[in-house]
Amino acid sequence: MPLLATVFVIMGIPLVVCQQSENDDQCFCKLRGEIDDCKCNVESVDVFNNDLVHPILDSLLKRDYFRYYKVNMFRPCLFADVHVGQCGSRSCAVDECREDQIPAGLKKNRSHGKDKYSQEANTGDEPYVECEKQTEINKLGDLDVDLSEESQEAFKSWNIHDEEQDNFCEIEDEQSPDAVYYDLIRNPERFTGYTGPAAVNVWKLIYDQNCFKPDKQEYGHYLSLEQGLCLEKRTFFRMISGFHTSINVDVTANWLIPAKSAFEQPRWGPNLDEFVKRFDAVATNGEGPNRLKNMYFTYLVEMRALVKAAPYLSHELFYTGNEQEDAEVKLLVSQLLNTLKNFPEHFDEGKLFQGDAQQLKEDFKLHFRNISKIMDCVGCDKCRLWGKVQITGMGTALKILFSGDSMLPDSIVTQQHKKSKIPFQLTRGEIVALINAFGRLSKSIHEIEMFRRMSK
Repeated sequence: MPLLATVFVIMGIPLVVCQQSENDDQCFCKLRGEIDDCKCNVESVDVFNNDLVHPILDSLLKRDYFRYYKVNMFRPCLFADVHVGQCGSRSCAVDECREDQIPAGLKKNRSHGKDKYSQEANTGDEPYVECEKQTEINKLGDLDVDLSEESQEAFKSWNIHDEEQDNFCEIEDEQSPDAVYYDLIRNPERFTGYTGPAAVNVWKLIYDQNCFKPDKQEYGHYLSLEQGLCLEKRTFFRMISGFHTSINVDVTANWLIPAKSAFEQPRWGPNLDEFVKRFDAVATNGEGPNRLKNMYFTYLVEMRALVKAAPYLSHELFYTGNEQEDAEVKLLVSQLLNTLKNFPEHFDEGKLFQGDAQQLKEDFKLHFRNISKIMDCVGCDKCRLWGKVQITGMGTALKILFSGDSMLPDSIVTQQHKKSKIPFQLTRGEIVALINAFGRLSKSIHEIEMFRRMSK
């Protein structure tokens, strides 16, 4: 992912490719078997995703309803702890949509923001920019950041307005005068070269929001203690870790490879060496495969959210103004939801927050909202864009899972439901983020299979 992608690059997660040897548990081959806290295993998810789910998503996410995302990219970083440095690579740039590029049905109340980069900055053929060298390639970053008093107070005061809709992240206001449309296809998630202390500190701040973390300073120690945590605490940590891991997988699969001679051009493609470096079990003290399993876990959580939201999404119009395409999108969404329903071993959200656990749930929400605000501190525009998309998608998934039993839209909810609770609602931005976030995880699992084939 551009911004975040590079951020993850900085925090380097080694990935492991399967190379047959006597010491098989030190390689990517260890990514197999049961996914903790779920009944299914890695192999079943690989087959289900790569053969059935990924092809549908690949087609769906190219459609106008899901490729155009409106977001405010100009909100300031509110954390005194993070120095926001601007990425110097043109690969970090984002290309704002022109008025004539936006589908007619999405143009309501569009506002114009200032685009800091020229259009050619994101054409894909820009020269390779040698950014600051990565200095912490085998670390996710030490989690020893102490939040300033100003940041701590800000965290406490930002969450009251989110309570009514039970949101797990700060929802982007599409009516904001600074919110503009971005084409996610024209601004793909990939390596940007954005590195340095600012990028590392963003991830430190994100992991510091894991209010359930064990009393250890380094991320590496967390995984060995995960089994001592309750399901709620493991779920929080594993979803953030899975998000982080997915970015690293996608970055290594979409690396800017320098030209080998004056007669060649730089190109985008998979970097097997970088993939191995980030997830090799030896280079990560055995944690690489665990991080990958956390990505599979996050995939299962978001899949379950989509299945639960199926009654709601089945009544969505997916309106862009193009009647034929809107009908095709509705059919593709229906195909996706029906496919996901057929997965035999879904994540069971019913096991979360049982009994007298309301405070734990509120802490869970509060800290996840804070993570969504940290996205404003990412200094690479493309990374910030995709970070906002994926965190909003993950927060929407949690909102769905913990919203109760009624997932019907307000237009068809019964009078009994109306009397008992506020009707469940999703904005267009939440729906677009939810499907795109799940799409990134699906793509990462598909890319792992690509690296397996490359390593043979």
